[in-house]
Amino acid sequence: MISVIVPAHNAQATITACVSALACQENTPSDYEIIVIDDGSTDNTGQLAAAAGARVIRQQKRGPAAARNAGIHAACGDITCFTDADCAPRPDWICQITAPLLTDPAIAGVKGAYTSSQKEIAARFVQIEYEDKYDRLRQYPRITFMDFYSAAYRRAILLEHNGFDERFSLANSEDRELSYRLAALGYQMIFRPQAIVGHHHANSVSGYFRKKVLNGFWTAQAVRHFPERTVEDTYTPQVEKVQIGLMGLLTVSAGLSFFLPFLAVLPLLLALVFLLTTLPFVRKAWPKDKVVAAASPFFLALRGFALGLGYVWGLARPVN
Repeated sequence: MISVIVPAHNAQATITACVSALACQENTPSDYEIIVIDDGSTDNTGQLAAAAGARVIRQQKRGPAAARNAGIHAACGDITCFTDADCAPRPDWICQITAPLLTDPAIAGVKGAYTSSQKEIAARFVQIEYEDKYDRLRQYPRITFMDFYSAAYRRAILLEHNGFDERFSLANSEDRELSYRLAALGYQMIFRPQAIVGHHHANSVSGYFRKKVLNGFWTAQAVRHFPERTVEDTYTPQVEKVQIGLMGLLTVSAGLSFFLPFLAVLPLLLALVFLLTTLPFVRKAWPKDKVVAAASPFFLALRGFALGLGYVWGLARPVN
């Protein structure tokens, strides 16, 4: 038996497409159930999910970590698959995400991938940004980071280790903390790029900025418990960390140059160095989307500044 768990809060715009896609899976290796955890929705999320064929469990709003945990405890399957309410899995998703677990008992968890058909330039950049990270994941036979928008895990392992940490309550990095924790315990996780879900990425500059600030904040909480992941997590390109540092230095030096004019050349030099660090990404993006490639230095600078801002915020306000 396979259980698919979908946390959902006020997701009436997307939940029908999500559950309908799950209900029409092809070549599944066994029977499966769809469990939607309605996390305190004030709209018709629960009713729509039930109408589309899901088993719905309602709870007061406690965040996606608690919702996923509720799904794990309610599940009947030995394998628990996870996606999000704004995702539409491809017809072979269950087959693809579970295949490694069914063929190799040493594998504990499997991470899949996003795709998107959105037209906004911000969303197109986000998709190429993910693809850049997927290229990195392909290099590793074992990974230390899993996003649970497309994932599968052995249920017994999740139960044994108390599932998701519910302190990570704001839809950011609860999956990062869990995967860091299970990787530290020696569990093998792999990347399965064929397990694809369609997704609605952030489609505006402001939405992208807000998401990255929150990512930075919750990443700081996760690495507080697993400091070794500041060096390597198989997912984050090393150049991204360099860019975060450069944007921090650029911001500080630009502020100082107002009071110390002789430092005015420093922000320019830092900006040039930053621009050079973006060239590999631009080169990779160019054959896929020339407009996104041209805009990439701006988005990468915004990403570096937002992640750095969120990370500093997270260091200053630890979540206990």
